[in-house]
Amino acid sequence: MERILKNNDALGTKNRGNPCESSLCTLCRADCKGKCETWLSSLVGRKLLYPRSYGIVTAGANNTCHVGVSYNSLRIQGYAYGSQGLQEGMSNDPDDCIFPNVSLETEFGQEVKTKARIPLMTGALGSTFVAQKYWDAFAVGAALVGIPVVIGENVVGVDLKSEIGDGAERKGKIKSAPELERRIDGYLRYYDGYGAIIVQLNVEDTRNGVAEFVADKYGDKVVIELKWGQGAKDIGGEIQVTSIDYAQFLRDRGYVVDPDPSLPEVQEAFKSGAIRSFARHSRLGSTNLDTVEAVRSDFMSSVEYLRSLGFARITLKTGSYGMEELAMAIKFATDAKLDLLTIDGSGGGTGMSPWNMMQSWGVPSIDLHSKAYQYASILAAKGDNVVDMSFAGGFALEDSIFKALALGAPFTKLVCMGRAIMIPGFVGSNIYGALHPEERGDVNGHWNELPKTVQAVGRDAKEIFAGYFDVEKKVGKDEMKNIPYGAIAFWTMADKLSCGLQQLLAGARKFSVTNLTRHEIFSGNRETAHETGIPHVTDVNDESARKILNS
Repeated sequence: MERILKNNDALGTKNRGNPCESSLCTLCRADCKGKCETWLSSLVGRKLLYPRSYGIVTAGANNTCHVGVSYNSLRIQGYAYGSQGLQEGMSNDPDDCIFPNVSLETEFGQEVKTKARIPLMTGALGSTFVAQKYWDAFAVGAALVGIPVVIGENVVGVDLKSEIGDGAERKGKIKSAPELERRIDGYLRYYDGYGAIIVQLNVEDTRNGVAEFVADKYGDKVVIELKWGQGAKDIGGEIQVTSIDYAQFLRDRGYVVDPDPSLPEVQEAFKSGAIRSFARHSRLGSTNLDTVEAVRSDFMSSVEYLRSLGFARITLKTGSYGMEELAMAIKFATDAKLDLLTIDGSGGGTGMSPWNMMQSWGVPSIDLHSKAYQYASILAAKGDNVVDMSFAGGFALEDSIFKALALGAPFTKLVCMGRAIMIPGFVGSNIYGALHPEERGDVNGHWNELPKTVQAVGRDAKEIFAGYFDVEKKVGKDEMKNIPYGAIAFWTMADKLSCGLQQLLAGARKFSVTNLTRHEIFSGNRETAHETGIPHVTDVNDESARKILNS
């Protein structure tokens, strides 16, 4: 029996499409009318932690079988005594040892520590049009919650309004980048010392001088990120455009555009309607390097150059490559004293990736993350100060956050979520358009009226969003007019994840997320135990149990 079901009768949730390991539908739509668990939690928040219809129901878990190796085959350990990680001024008295007192604050970094109120960060939200359209919801929501946001690759390159020098003496010099500036400024407006705005670099971004532009304009307000890859595909990032003029613009900017809009036969096919869209691709990195040492030297030079520009914080994002590349990422990031390494396993999401590539390539998240822990432990045993890590690749629920942090403990400081944190942006924007038809547009124009799934919760923003007044308390009544509904939905969903994580940590007797260890999880089957190094449920503390029995 699978844990993630298409219809969850206990919670009253339903997936429109087929659910994947994360619990999200395989294909998540911006216009969806609900109501998967993540979608509904964007409205009702922590209420969704519990079975519905309290007082007239009883509920039973469907956890009778764990098949295969996945995060769903890990289980969470609880204890019947003790307490660890209580905040200063608290005692182990039961009045202090309550789940609302569990601290979810964490931090990462080397010389400069970056704080986060909860151990989450966004995936890289780059040049896809979904990221562009819904950016305000994502960025404002994340800033209010207090978590890092990543601006993904190619944002400057695909911006029709950006200006990049094309003369020999000006090549790679950005004169203006309005979309990139809009994204950075939107986050910084509500940044209060928790979280960070991270700007990612790929091959084209490096050529275009994104790092230099960001350093000159924003200095140490921004974290810069090198990109080696991601879990959804093993080639560079892609977008799709339907205008041949836009396709030619992107080709002129130096991108790979398929089919080539400059070819006469392609132009004829477009005119006739046989070709209706074009795919823009980024380039593969490090193709001119053929040894590990060459990669290391190039990487260290890149880090040194970024530091010379004034970046105090530098991070690395890598994908679900094999073991050699994983070891390189951990070792090089550690030696370079990077602030964070995000390791994205296969099973993660995408804005646009070749479907069968996403299905078939790379190392599944749990295998990759298990090896990351092993390799980090080797460096730690040698006395190295191992780089802080973030695990990504198919996470959406609070128990998955717990499991990922525990699997990589003590090295893993954050869990990176992509698709899951975009859903509240979609939902909130659609609600705004339905409630304010006069302001409907490309972002909030999917619904003509509130669907029944929303009307069952409420009919105006104050009634629909459980977190509305929490956000109002934080920003003030006058500022609420500037807060996107998607950001309120983001806050509401994050509150549900936070509360659920606090409850799980309290049950494990850990009153600070930074105290979480690998002893708080166990494997539901022997195969998972073998692959992860996390003992099987009946082996954990078995020796201690026998001592009790024989005492």
